[in-house]
Amino acid sequence: MFSSLSAVKHKNIRRGVKEVQKFINKGERGIVVLAGDTLPIEVYCHIPIMCEDLGIPYAYTPSKNDLGAAAGSKRPTCVILIKSNSDYQEAYDYCLEEIQALPLPY
Repeated sequence: MFSSLSAVKHKNIRRGVKEVQKFINKGERGIVVLAGDTLPIEVYCHIPIMCEDLGIPYAYTPSKNDLGAAAGSKRPTCVILIKSNSDYQEAYDYCLEEIQALPLPY
């Protein structure tokens, strides 16, 4: 299974709403993961809309603490963007297929 620590090691991960939004607007693509326990939801409710408009796959995880830890941070984070890299491309592609097979959240 894909380890986001590989992306951290290669500096191919973006953390936080401002950074993820900025790089999506600049044209970066990857997998977006959002924390489901973020309150208020208005903090990042525009990110899934941006992803759908631009065809960027996204998924939710229950905890921002777990998401922050998976992103190699000591602090919780509510959204990350994982970019592809040849060093972990096979695992990235597997995760991409799994996320694309999920139904869109409503």
